[in-house]
Amino acid sequence: MLIFKRTKKLLLGLVIAATAFAAAAGGIFTNENVKADTTTTDKTLQLDVKAAIAVDAKTGQIIYSKNADQILPVASMTKLLSIYLVLQAIKEGKLSWDQKVPVDSASYQVSQNTSLSNVPLKKDTKYTVRQLYQASLIYSANGAVMTLANAVFGSQTAFVNKMRQLLKSWNINDAELYTTSGLGNDEIGTGKYPNAPAKAQNKLSAKDMALISQKLLQDYPEVLKTTSIARMKFNNGTSETEMENWNWMLKGLAKSYSELPVDGLKTGTSDSAGANFTGTVHKDGHRIITVVLGAKHANDEDTSRFEQTQKLMSYVYNNFTYTTVKAQTKFKGASSLPVYHGKKLTTQIATKQGSDIWLKNGTSVSDLKASLSGNKKLYKKDGLEAPLAKNKTVGTLTLNSKDQQLEYLNGSSKLELPATNTQKIQKANIFVIMGRAIKNFFTNLF
Repeated sequence: MLIFKRTKKLLLGLVIAATAFAAAAGGIFTNENVKADTTTTDKTLQLDVKAAIAVDAKTGQIIYSKNADQILPVASMTKLLSIYLVLQAIKEGKLSWDQKVPVDSASYQVSQNTSLSNVPLKKDTKYTVRQLYQASLIYSANGAVMTLANAVFGSQTAFVNKMRQLLKSWNINDAELYTTSGLGNDEIGTGKYPNAPAKAQNKLSAKDMALISQKLLQDYPEVLKTTSIARMKFNNGTSETEMENWNWMLKGLAKSYSELPVDGLKTGTSDSAGANFTGTVHKDGHRIITVVLGAKHANDEDTSRFEQTQKLMSYVYNNFTYTTVKAQTKFKGASSLPVYHGKKLTTQIATKQGSDIWLKNGTSVSDLKASLSGNKKLYKKDGLEAPLAKNKTVGTLTLNSKDQQLEYLNGSSKLELPATNTQKIQKANIFVIMGRAIKNFFTNLF
């Protein structure tokens, strides 16, 4: 009786397998979580600043950070955000480079304050957008950038509101913005932001400033043609003002360093902020952005911010290697995905496109830890549904390094790359499918 029952069970199973063509068992893939054991703050680098950050200008990878999320006064580095909106207005046809714009009362009054960084504007004179743009970036002219703000949106308040909107669109939600120039709200007369504290000042984090600078360089790289100018004269109608760039790391200025060909971006200085500097350098074919906030500022001749920036830039180039993860790279432990009803039950996986990454010296791409996840929209049951064309995007490869923590300005803590199958997978015929189902049945039975 026992034999009869078992035979009956086998026959019934064969019928079910033949009619339903049950799926064969596919391969198995793992989703490995890799956690870094270090941070982006290296204790061997001692920077005498309140906060700092170094990032790759292209990818946004954070190479170094110190208190990078702390909100601090940024002073005139605000102008980088203002200039972004000016360049956007020019691109959209709302302004033109040779367009002459009048000077409003608030901007005029600020421009006459010799205790602030300014070119003296005249009430009865119109200036070209190009003149005001150059004065804003090279000489940090406060009245000039205020005049540009009025030309774009009609008032200081309207311009600041647009600045706030732009930051929110970039997922910067911790900013405190009140002025277009970076001056305190109590320093711009009738242009002050309404219903705000008199002593209100612009505050951002080092990470925020790095992201603003990255956006500016990516969307308007031509800005470097102006930020790299060491000296220029400003013609205000009856006289000229000699403008020497406040970025003393530029070639020919006090803190230039031949090993670091700095070509931007912007300083910021105030009693509350101390000395700030957002810098950028293109060396060995790769550009980085650095931000230092709250460096010492004993007097107007103090070069501390540039010395700290030089230390930070040198640290990056001396301790990290710019490395390319090439397309079609395979990683151990994350090199295959299961296939449903394919002639082959697994398909080989590699990176679909290349990417760049700064790795600590001595670390190579082969040292990276990878985890693999398949695109479930392409799955049927437990595998990618066959047929599969070669080089189809079938999932995501997530890369981490055990020797350093990967961080990016967009908030990601890992490098994610599209994964592709390296071979064409045809669908198995009905007999192969039936055979696998029967084999699977007997395997599970015994």
